Amino acid sequence: MTKDNRRGELIALHATSQSHQADPIDIAVGARIRMRRQLLKLSQGALAEALGVTFQQVQKYERGTNRVSASMLVRIARRLECSVAFLIGEDGGAASDEIAPRLALPGALDLLDAFSKIESSQTRRRLLDLMTTLAGAESRGGEDQ
Repeated sequence: MTKDNRRGELIALHATSQSHQADPIDIAVGARIRMRRQLLKLSQGALAEALGVTFQQVQKYERGTNRVSASMLVRIARRLECSVAFLIGEDGGAASDEIAPRLALPGALDLLDAFSKIESSQTRRRLLDLMTTLAGAESRGGEDQ
């Protein structure tokens, strides 16, 4: 391989890394980390401190921006009191691949918790109807914005 060929490959590699988007697997792992952390009512800062990283690093893990190494994944699983299999989606719950990213959205677990405390099935149905209407308005670009 000539020097020019190597330079061309390096330039192409650099260009590829610049336009790199988060891998869907990294995003799913991050969503599960966030979901589990929120279930335990643990802040990003507290998790970061336990792991010996900054809270910004935890944010990057949760977004899937930065990949989680195997050793870090084991440390995260220990702190979050779950298995590595759960964090990587290999615990037998196929539905978790679809649900985890949704539950990782800010406020989703709080909303679910509040919803589950409503005793009246009629009130829960009305709330679900309201949320469905609001979601439809959002997807149409908002009717009265």
